[in-house]
Amino acid sequence: MKKRYLYIAAVALLSTTGCKKYLEQAPDQRAVLNTPEKVAELLVTAYPAANYFTFAEAMSDNAMDVSLTGIHLPANEDAYFWRDITTTAQDGPTYYWNACYAAIASANQALDICNKATNPQLYSGQKGEALVARAYAHFMLVTLFSKAYDPATAGQDAGIPYVTEPEKIVVKNYDRKTVAYVYDMIEKDLKEGIPLLNDKYAIPAYHFTRRAAHAFASRFYLWKRNYDKVIEEANLAFPTNDFAANVRPWLNYQGASVTVNDLQTFYTSATNPGNLLLGETVSNYCVYYYRYQFAMSQPRVIQLISPLGSRWDALKVYSTSSTFYFVMKYLAYFKRVSINANTGTYYTMVPLLTTEETLLNRAEALLSKDMYAEALNDMNALVKTRVLNYNTTQHLITDARVMSYYGSRTTDKKEAYRLALLDIKRAEFLNEGMRWLDILRLKMPVTHTTSRGEVFDLAADDKRKLLQLPEEVTLSGVPLNPR
Repeated sequence: MKKRYLYIAAVALLSTTGCKKYLEQAPDQRAVLNTPEKVAELLVTAYPAANYFTFAEAMSDNAMDVSLTGIHLPANEDAYFWRDITTTAQDGPTYYWNACYAAIASANQALDICNKATNPQLYSGQKGEALVARAYAHFMLVTLFSKAYDPATAGQDAGIPYVTEPEKIVVKNYDRKTVAYVYDMIEKDLKEGIPLLNDKYAIPAYHFTRRAAHAFASRFYLWKRNYDKVIEEANLAFPTNDFAANVRPWLNYQGASVTVNDLQTFYTSATNPGNLLLGETVSNYCVYYYRYQFAMSQPRVIQLISPLGSRWDALKVYSTSSTFYFVMKYLAYFKRVSINANTGTYYTMVPLLTTEETLLNRAEALLSKDMYAEALNDMNALVKTRVLNYNTTQHLITDARVMSYYGSRTTDKKEAYRLALLDIKRAEFLNEGMRWLDILRLKMPVTHTTSRGEVFDLAADDKRKLLQLPEEVTLSGVPLNPR
């Protein structure tokens, strides 16, 4: 693929204030980052300060045209119709792209310091975190802006630039290369980085611990279709198989005394055992996700949190104006521009990696290897924590129940199990963008309708599934994704 100039450096520098302020300093000022502790402080900015939930939810089959009274924003409306989302505002694809490359810039700067230290062994933990964080940001970019990994085509499909050096000039020669290349680089960073992690963090949930890194690796290998490695990484994340004891404990938040604030606070709490990696993101999602025009109605929410016909009543459903329905998850954090100001910025703390996903990654890998009983065990381990007054007669997922429930859609056992697992996963990650990632990975079609009865279809291999690259990259001749 022909090399082009790409404005990644400029994008990274201008997107998040922490990295911007750091990289704008003169070289002699940056030299003060000469201890592992100071490099660790830099690595706080090696995680994307943005999220993809708004547009990912709207693009998926979770969303519907609820009401014209809802909030109208391009990241929601354009996403619902799979139009190119050209807004540069927060919660859009361009903002997320920029935040990922800003995070990568911080990781690369940290790695540069670690590698040049006179005593590099003292920086091994920081180096490990930087490598895994760099891999994560690149993985999310290639996931959203390139075709899903397919071993038959990954060597030809356009990837995204994999940046491995600190940005020192505004315009630098980059190459998108291929999806296969990007995956190879991610795997290389993971293999080198994970053994170096030491878990010495003040608040582990906001950093790549070994558990979080193995959880991420389980996701990566699921996308790469290396199912043995998915199982291995999930087992390394939870070597005693104590998944059920470490999921987000919805059952502990029941009863009339539990407030909305309790639910919001607990869901993205650093002490919640299910939250393996949290992200602090500049985002209005915490105040808009339950009021977008293209969101969910009551019947849709109830349907989605009732996999295989059993409602997960441990999940708390709320509504806005008895029109927009949602599962209560996010607490709004508002940072004022000054003490007495009425303006400021919303922050949304989001779960990036969880126990539940790791467990279901393993279940899918087991299913792919025809290990049906083991896959059922993993699915049931989660279901037991999501249903009040659980009893095996009514709620246990069995082979007979799976085949009966999905019998009208397929007679193939593996496909029926896959549908069951995906429905469970869909229920668990409602309002978290995960459904769109599965649609991309599994090349599922999507149909959206409007309140006027118009029907819009997205085919399995539709080019619109690939988010469009930010317009500014064309200034250097970088081709956009085809339409």
